[in-house]
Amino acid sequence: MDPISEYQKWKQQGESLRTQAKQAMENRFRELLSEAASLAQEYHRDFGGVLKPPAQITSFRYKTSSNAKAKKSAKAAAPKPKEAPTHPAPADPRVAGLQKRRTQIQKKLEAAKIAGKATKNLEDQLYEVEDDLRLAGHAA
Repeated sequence: MDPISEYQKWKQQGESLRTQAKQAMENRFRELLSEAASLAQEYHRDFGGVLKPPAQITSFRYKTSSNAKAKKSAKAAAPKPKEAPTHPAPADPRVAGLQKRRTQIQKKLEAAKIAGKATKNLEDQLYEVEDDLRLAGHAA
């Protein structure tokens, strides 16, 4: 067999192996991620806290499964009454969105302070939203 034919055969086998390895790695990644999400959910249910990923992992989120709601016992808290809006709904949908965003950021900021986490980014976001509201003439 000549070197060109051997090379082409080797290249074809390598490509096949590469595809198989890629699929195996993707499947393993999904399995590990699903297992990590399950562990995080179980930890939260059992201990009430949130597991922190290693520093090199910048985000890790999971969706709660529909089974998690079914597993809740009868001890579940009574539904919260809807909070009365602190401001009348503005006519401008952009302002309404900014006000909603401000409220969300304020809640996250309070939670971060309680947890002892860094708050600089949230404070900056809150400042930007409040600045946009001031510019829109709807400061509170």
